[in-house]
Amino acid sequence: MIKGFKEFILRGNVIDLAVAVVIGAAFTGIVNILVTAFINPLIGLVFQTGDLDTAFMVEVPTLLGGVSVFSFGAIIAAVINFLAVATVVYFVFVMPMNHWKKRQEARAGAATEAAADPVPTEQELLMQIRDLLAAQPGAGAGASRTTPPTP
Repeated sequence: MIKGFKEFILRGNVIDLAVAVVIGAAFTGIVNILVTAFINPLIGLVFQTGDLDTAFMVEVPTLLGGVSVFSFGAIIAAVINFLAVATVVYFVFVMPMNHWKKRQEARAGAATEAAADPVPTEQELLMQIRDLLAAQPGAGAGASRTTPPTP
């Protein structure tokens, strides 16, 4: 049981995932401040409200005579926040990492192509064997017949 856990932890994917979670959490804080301090006031200017959390509030009467409030502005703020975090993570981490991986694969591919000869196919090998057998002395008139001679 401990051996399986050790193998799981030592996989590269687990370490990458842990790093991604930590970096994502750090960037979430930065993006939250950006959305709260910059984007929300810009949207507030358009809709004449101080904050998206208080914008687009719809009050609906309940069955018992009270009021239920739907805060659509808070939903819009959460969507903007998510899109901002996703955009930052993509352009700062994912895109450069994909570019780096492609360059590494191209380097590795060029090195392996130069080092290794291409492996011939089965058909190419059979054709080479046929040509070698045909080039041997005595292979001409009857040495390689597939049917027995008729009497």
